[in-house]
Amino acid sequence: MGIMNRLIGGGATHSTEDYVELDLDDFDTARGEAGMTVHIAEISGQQDVVAIKDAVYDGDFVIADITRLRTQDRTVEHIIDELQQVAREVDGDIVQKGDDQLIVTPTGVNISRQKLS
Repeated sequence: MGIMNRLIGGGATHSTEDYVELDLDDFDTARGEAGMTVHIAEISGQQDVVAIKDAVYDGDFVIADITRLRTQDRTVEHIIDELQQVAREVDGDIVQKGDDQLIVTPTGVNISRQKLS
């Protein structure tokens, strides 16, 4: 008898007494503590940078939407400079994806500049 026949019961007859009812309360179904959290953020001004900096300092990964900022505005440059400094301080990484996203990583996480094909 092959393994597939054993799994799906090829030809053998089974009764309900052949099976055991499992109670999910008997098992630990809680998720373990994650080492890193991925945060999604929206930056519409300088005040939004504080939460992003805190998350990166805490070892978390941040994807920030910057579409609300005007790309020619000096505020954008200041925000990017500030987040670059945070990435350097924690030995993380930062990239700008198009005109709409910043990705900031914590210690030990690098961002590849090449797309997967």
